Amino acid sequence: MPDEITLEQWNRTLLERQHLLERVDDDIVDVVDRVVGLQSQDPQAAFYGLACRVEGFDPADVDELLTDRELVRMTLQRGTVFLADGLDARWIRELLQPMLDAAVETNHGRKLSAVTAADVADHARTVLADGPVAASALRASLARRWPDEPAAHMAAVARLRLPVVQAPPRGLWKRSGGPTYALLDDWIGPGEPAVVGDEARRDLIRLYLRGFGPASIAAVQTWSGLTGLGPLMASMEADWELVVYTGPNGETLYDLDGLAIAAGTEPAPVRCVAPYDNLIVANADRVRVADPDHYRALWTPNGQFPGFVLVDGRLAATWKPGKDGVELTALRDLTPAERGDVEREIALVGELG
Repeated sequence: MPDEITLEQWNRTLLERQHLLERVDDDIVDVVDRVVGLQSQDPQAAFYGLACRVEGFDPADVDELLTDRELVRMTLQRGTVFLADGLDARWIRELLQPMLDAAVETNHGRKLSAVTAADVADHARTVLADGPVAASALRASLARRWPDEPAAHMAAVARLRLPVVQAPPRGLWKRSGGPTYALLDDWIGPGEPAVVGDEARRDLIRLYLRGFGPASIAAVQTWSGLTGLGPLMASMEADWELVVYTGPNGETLYDLDGLAIAAGTEPAPVRCVAPYDNLIVANADRVRVADPDHYRALWTPNGQFPGFVLVDGRLAATWKPGKDGVELTALRDLTPAERGDVEREIALVGELG
């Protein structure tokens, strides 16, 4: 029988691997790698995601890494914009490209009538070859080439079919403005993906389990947007690379062999986690940190999320910037001591500016 782990062990193991039990004084790129990128369709979200994990975090450090092209913002897992290590982004994007191509055909590509997605991508590649191009300029060029086609859908096809980064200044701390696109190889320099095919799938599974494990097959697939990973994970178990645990509700959970499981009794300080953080969003195993009723209460028609507040390792409140400071909304009754701890952590969020 596989070893069993309790909900408390599952929770604390996740928080420890996510650097949410104790902030770390580590290189920003290393932290981004360990959490396998940070969801960044809200350009500021990744900064908050790092602030709750990195001791003495300074947003200027991320700005420098973005302008130096070590970190990039681009479409990766599930067709969502992530902040990621540029070199990892190259092979992850290559691995995910068939999934993104399929998304084009079932969504934006269906809106086109007299032009193919491949034609749109070829034209966009030519436009982008001249250097970073504003999204509005790319859309206008596509509209001039095919005036009877929906320009917004053609631009979306280009973003999904081509490995483009969102170049600064968008994505820098407290900077605004429309996106500007550049081809990944033009932005960080040409190169080949470090791994491809099934070995890339294995690497992505390894990265996810290192940062989010133990986890179910569904969790790996939900986070990545890939399907059919079950047989591959089973083969990795057969090769003694993965181990299997039974979760608190009978879940079959995979983990990298040799990684420690928390005792479950470790103190979990209050943490203000970023909006869209994959600790909770796009996590089929979010029961580790969030009661289903609390999570459902956060759904909005436009799919936007506030920041999340963890108290004793579990979702207990939300936060968002307001005109008069950070606004706190409790999802359960907080004790006076808990509220004091939350307010101290909220103050750190406010200090980011």
